Amino acid sequence: MRISNCLAALSGVVSLTTARPPAEGQDITKSNLRLIKISEAHPGVWVTEEEKISEYRAKNVNFIDITDIKDPETLERLCRFDADTARVAAVVYPTTVSHQTEANGLISKATTAGPQSWLKTLSDTWLFNQVKSVAAANPAIVVSQFTHSYAQPSVIARIPGSSSNLVVVGAHFDSTGGSPTARGPGADDNGSGVAVILEALRVLASSKFAPKNTMVFHFYSGEEGGLLGSADVWRSYKSAGKTVLAFVNTDMAGYSPSGKISVYNDYADTSLTAYVRRIVSAYIGSSTSDTCGYGCSDHASAYSNGFPAAYVCDEPDATSDPYIHSPNDVSSGRWPRLMIFNLRLTIK
Repeated sequence: MRISNCLAALSGVVSLTTARPPAEGQDITKSNLRLIKISEAHPGVWVTEEEKISEYRAKNVNFIDITDIKDPETLERLCRFDADTARVAAVVYPTTVSHQTEANGLISKATTAGPQSWLKTLSDTWLFNQVKSVAAANPAIVVSQFTHSYAQPSVIARIPGSSSNLVVVGAHFDSTGGSPTARGPGADDNGSGVAVILEALRVLASSKFAPKNTMVFHFYSGEEGGLLGSADVWRSYKSAGKTVLAFVNTDMAGYSPSGKISVYNDYADTSLTAYVRRIVSAYIGSSTSDTCGYGCSDHASAYSNGFPAAYVCDEPDATSDPYIHSPNDVSSGRWPRLMIFNLRLTIK
């Protein structure tokens, strides 16, 4: 594979020569600095954890924390997200939507009662216990924590299928209020996405659903810090040689003036995205679309590690929730209808 100039610059993280140097007095050999990228062409910049939030996240500047990424292929993809370099192997998706009777039976069991209640109590310890509680209806489901170099583990639930091929849905559960000290309730970003896939897991567990392909539910920590949790999880999948047929990321599922699901187009697998649109059309109706930019959410971690990924959100960027990344990101009365839409998509 062609090794780009960007990869050459990034491959030796601590010995980086093209990244913006740290400020005077800052020591990159110590753990207080992290290396982030804000675009494919961006050479990288050393920042503190506090600066990540106050200078980037609070100002709606997307970034990926690449400090711990060592894999040359992944670094190459982070420098150029071309479709031909970003996929481990092409997956052929159905041209029509099938199994609708079975899917509709499952969808009918979904409610917003649990999700709306969960949004009031969501925290990392609570989430792990709640996922275990929901999954307990089906003893075959395995729930585990995925530990990281930082204190907050991600949570993974696995419904074994007759095939080891994986179909994955995911949502991040961390939040920010826009500064290291601000309250960050994170109801829409991304308590809503967590509530959607947790309710989908509840429905499938209580129905003792036995899938053909193994289904995996990812609840990521560290997204607001630069996709940290998902980067670790997908790096481990790549290292283990796992076969992933599809990953659908749900980041924000509650605020939508349009009342439609938005399927984003960039940093995502073209074929999978088209299939997601077909599912939306069959079960929900019309959708909106947009692009979200470099490193906007956890699908970028799957995609940069070579796995087919798609991203669904509650609204195009221009009309999205104005309260995310602030203390005002709290639940809204307009949420239930859109959350049901997202539940239909996730369950299908």
